[in-house]
Amino acid sequence: MNNEKDKLAFVIKSKSIISIHKTKKAFQSETLFLYSIKKNMSINHTFKATINWNINEGESTQNPRTFSRNHEVLIENKATPLKVSAAKPFRGDDALYNPEDLLLSALTSCHMMSYLYVCAQNNIEVLSYTDNAEGDLEVNASGSGSFKTVRLKPVVSIKDASQKELAKSLHTKANQLCFIANSCNFPIVHDATIVVR
Repeated sequence: MNNEKDKLAFVIKSKSIISIHKTKKAFQSETLFLYSIKKNMSINHTFKATINWNINEGESTQNPRTFSRNHEVLIENKATPLKVSAAKPFRGDDALYNPEDLLLSALTSCHMMSYLYVCAQNNIEVLSYTDNAEGDLEVNASGSGSFKTVRLKPVVSIKDASQKELAKSLHTKANQLCFIANSCNFPIVHDATIVVR
């Protein structure tokens, strides 16, 4: 090279080539990483909830009959705290949500979203979705208890009559994908109805 200007131009060009090469390698590496996650690996997400309860004046936790079960559940970035209590048979406020309500709601809501997802994968146009779910809780003599079964009874309206059987069968696939269903240790029964309109 004959002068400093030529040397400077060569250095800049070399650095640009190296930078482009590194950027391309980084992109290829990231693409490979995302592909491996999709195909072979799990992805972890953390969810958080804060619960607040305070004793009321004149109440005491020394006697299970004399204190309120009413409390608040706060979820970050959600506008309104959930007002929660125990279910009425367990000395709670029947006007408020209880943990059993919320478990059943989480399950039916998660199933619906999983179902709409698999319908989209199969080109099924869903017009409406309603579910009147039921869950059976068994309480033991010791005071412990658990859900023994949940029945989901979705009524789904679709547009295309030729897809009716497929639409009904996809509830099985939705159940396999549902995060909440996969976290439960009790049977979940699906009694689905498909309506064409």
